[in-house]
Amino acid sequence: MEKSWAYRQDQLPSTHPIVASINDLEDVFVNFDGITYAKGASVLKQLVAWVGQEQFLAGVAAYFRKHAWGNTELRDLLVELEATSGRDLTDWSAKWLETAGVNTLRPEIELDAHGRVVSFAVLQSAPAEHPTLRPHRLGVGFYDLRDGALVRTHRVEVDVDGERTEVPGLLGLDRPQLVLLNDDDLAYAKIRLDPTSLEVATAHLADITDPLARSLVWGAAWDATRDGETPASDYVRLVLGNVARETESTTIRTTLNQLALAAKTYVAPERREDTLVEVGDTLWRLAREAEAGSDLQFQLVKFFAHLASTPAHGDALRSLVDGSAGLDGLEIDTDLRWEILEGLVLLDLADDAEIEETLAADSTATGQQSAARARATVPTTDAKRAAFDRLVGSDDAPNAIVRATTQGFQHVNDPATLAPVVGAYFDALLPLWDQRSYHIAEALVTGLYPAPLASGALRDATRDWLDANADAAPALRRLVVENLAGVERALTAQAADERA
Repeated sequence: MEKSWAYRQDQLPSTHPIVASINDLEDVFVNFDGITYAKGASVLKQLVAWVGQEQFLAGVAAYFRKHAWGNTELRDLLVELEATSGRDLTDWSAKWLETAGVNTLRPEIELDAHGRVVSFAVLQSAPAEHPTLRPHRLGVGFYDLRDGALVRTHRVEVDVDGERTEVPGLLGLDRPQLVLLNDDDLAYAKIRLDPTSLEVATAHLADITDPLARSLVWGAAWDATRDGETPASDYVRLVLGNVARETESTTIRTTLNQLALAAKTYVAPERREDTLVEVGDTLWRLAREAEAGSDLQFQLVKFFAHLASTPAHGDALRSLVDGSAGLDGLEIDTDLRWEILEGLVLLDLADDAEIEETLAADSTATGQQSAARARATVPTTDAKRAAFDRLVGSDDAPNAIVRATTQGFQHVNDPATLAPVVGAYFDALLPLWDQRSYHIAEALVTGLYPAPLASGALRDATRDWLDANADAAPALRRLVVENLAGVERALTAQAADERA
């Protein structure tokens, strides 16, 4: 989950090196992000793999002994790691810590007439705006079906550098059913599956016995979808066909969040309605089939409520809260009751009176936030504009209420309800930035952006604002640029899905 945050942040136009220049307090605020935290942690893990774990621990121990009670710089640590590992880390440090962007790694496999590997190479690429090719220490895993399970049958660990790296240790082996680059997740890079492996993964992802290997395949499929290389509709089918057998709670949560984005924003607009119906129907069926009281059952119900789109889905949600058709083992606690109510509000099957009634039974800070989110979810243009005006017109709402309201504001099945707010949003940006604290302004600039529209018109309006406000505060422009990047990526994904 953390690493997917890093990959997403590192592909935004606002990405920056892990080593960042901090000129003022605003620079501090905007660099509390997925690069500093999630990518930083991932690169530390890669450094351990690059120098070796024993050598890393010995180098760190020497570093602490030498500099006890003193201040240090990065080079002080690298000197000790170089001494214990024998590797020169000057180039490694420059490429990993002082440049931005994420690389993509692909396998290139050639076979002989008997299906044995005669050539295996790892191909590395980088985006044009961040062209650095980095050194990676990573595993390559071969996986085959054994008694219905997809298990690792062979693994090598190699240094990858440059555009093409040959892997002679795999020559002469039989072609496996699935080839997995970055096996054991040592490296920080997007990976692609070759066509044969992708076909096997689509059919047997749930049969991979190792949860880390499964998460890598899930991630590879998602990255290819976000990059517009594979259709979002294929990703939706992959998730619906495999998620019910996933055992790791974090992987389930991450995957279902990505399913929601794919279904609502990345599929071609003409397929969105049918896709949402299929997603809702399948999540409800899987929830009924899940083990009673399991985490899987709970998460499927949560996301079913979030993605409900038909009257039948509303009937199912209502049956959960009134007890007429509950699920064995599922506890409808206060938080889940709010999420189900929000799903009913999304379908226009619950009104403000029911929100107030639920709030009376949960008059806590969390209840206030849930009520604010539910009110902002009401699926009409008037309700969306009212939520927008409440936040823009008043500066007395607590941070948590602001966040909850923006979450409900963006929770739509029909993005068109947000279209009339586009002009008001751009008119409000400069006053909000001038008048609100940094954190509130950031929440509003991001949370009130009508991102679910994901249209060419929204893209153009965002570009027009950026062109007309070249002298706006850099931190504000960064947030708007990131909003724009999300729309542009969605349009690329929609075009790929439309071509499929």
